[in-house]
Amino acid sequence: MLSFSTCWNNGRHTDGEAMIDEILDLGFRNIELSHGMTIAKLPGIRKAYKAGKFTCSGVHNYFPSPVEVMIDAPDAYEFTSHRSFDRKRAHDMTLQTLELAAEFRANYLVLHMGSVPLKPAKYTKRLTAMVADGKILDPDYNEAKIKFIKKREKIAPLYYGRAIDALEQLVVKAEEYGIILAVESRSRYEDVPSEREMLHLQNHFKDNPWIGYWHDFGHVQLKHNIGLLDHVDWLKQISPHIIGAHIHDVEWPARDHRTPFTGTLDYKTLLPFFPLDCPIIWELSPTRKTEEIKQALQVWRQLFPGRCQ
Repeated sequence: MLSFSTCWNNGRHTDGEAMIDEILDLGFRNIELSHGMTIAKLPGIRKAYKAGKFTCSGVHNYFPSPVEVMIDAPDAYEFTSHRSFDRKRAHDMTLQTLELAAEFRANYLVLHMGSVPLKPAKYTKRLTAMVADGKILDPDYNEAKIKFIKKREKIAPLYYGRAIDALEQLVVKAEEYGIILAVESRSRYEDVPSEREMLHLQNHFKDNPWIGYWHDFGHVQLKHNIGLLDHVDWLKQISPHIIGAHIHDVEWPARDHRTPFTGTLDYKTLLPFFPLDCPIIWELSPTRKTEEIKQALQVWRQLFPGRCQ
């Protein structure tokens, strides 16, 4: 299933139906209802859905945004937070999102689980800056990366455990609604779960069909670019758990959510790890232009005719 995320144009619309219509004009009929949505847009989205204008492939937490959050902030409340209020708010908002996802007959709900309390500016962003300066082979880079990994590994178990606890609670309602909880790969090593933790998480829930893995091409490529993993090797390990993916391109080393075929990603190598019928969602920056997207969609249809439904 080929689909398109509302994160591209949500911010420039006040009416939900107009937002949907703009995506339809690109050439997509399947749409992922994403985070950052205001409640005010729901009537228009419902109108478009009831009119049969689009099919909802899935939903991205939180949908709609918490009313007290004035910006698009999918990580405003984390399941891993040390604040019990934040963890409860994350839980409650996710239950609300599941209810709406069921209304739109979504197949999955994409989840961010949280992070460990380390400042990205000091770690992931520092490594990225060193790579951009051509220092990936320097001893200083390797020393900084190893120090970062060790520090994160030391404190991670508490936050990983909170993520597991949250999923244990949420999956009961997800099963009731018939919606798969898709835990997303994230762009920063501070985020939870890491790749090692993701494998443990998927193994923990291996007998539960309502929890799986959501691959983000750009996020994983960012980690690949700074030497934290190999994109192909990671897909070889995680592919049995794949539910679907967000696809976008990356301008080396760290500018993601670009239009497909405008960056460095090798889709011909990466896509074979994904079942033909799994949802592939174009998740693009609001800065991407309409004509660029339409042209990229034409190229996609030529290269991957089996992934255009």
